[in-house]
Amino acid sequence: MKDVLLGLLIPFLGTSAGACCVFFMKKDLSRPVQRALNGFAAGVMVAASVWSLLIPAMEQSAALERLAFLPAFCGFWCCIGFLLLLDHVIPHLHRRAGKAEGPKSRLARTTMMVLAVTLHNIPEGMAVGVVYAGLLNGSAQITAGGALALSLGIAIQNFPEGAIISMPLHAEGKRKPGAFGYGVLSSAVEPLFGLLTVLAAGLIVPAMPYLLSFAAGAMLYVVVEELVPELSAGEHSHIGVLLFAVGFSVMMALDVALG
Repeated sequence: MKDVLLGLLIPFLGTSAGACCVFFMKKDLSRPVQRALNGFAAGVMVAASVWSLLIPAMEQSAALERLAFLPAFCGFWCCIGFLLLLDHVIPHLHRRAGKAEGPKSRLARTTMMVLAVTLHNIPEGMAVGVVYAGLLNGSAQITAGGALALSLGIAIQNFPEGAIISMPLHAEGKRKPGAFGYGVLSSAVEPLFGLLTVLAAGLIVPAMPYLLSFAAGAMLYVVVEELVPELSAGEHSHIGVLLFAVGFSVMMALDVALG
């Protein structure tokens, strides 16, 4: 259980480490560094969605024979629908976006940026929780290495998010400790929802294929919604694509070798 708690905290620590940048950096993370981190995280998350989540979900439904894909299909689309609903009912502002999404609101720009990060940290926390729940009950063909790699991939993605929240807040006049606190707060939902998912999945083992594919949907949604636009924005560069390939191959190797 100690390893599970550590795994749930790793993404939270990634955001907190990024928020710490407000204490020793005057400028935001450079574009090449952001692209490298986002590319690596995207590669890890896509590979984890396939080997650590969707394949185990279908293997657990093997008794359905040709319809073994059905629980994974349903869980995946339930997640996509859930995240689209959240995007429409909660006002939020993505990085580098000029216009807020969701209902009209008078919230400050920085507040909506915090909400955007928090919004996508919820399903990410649930995804990590599902993976560790599968590891605990031993019925989902999930390895300790695969679960840890997923946590690390999300933590890497969270690092620039923490910096992007805390540093603009400080630039607008908020004291450094307060700006750091906002960055940390945006990720506090991650271990909370991760732990709740572990507890719920332990009580409803037959739902594991649906939960695994729900987690895969969360991973792929974040990759397409957040990371891919970041990789292609601005001046053309191959660094994001290269690090995507590195992250994908590392995650694939870890999951297969440690399985």
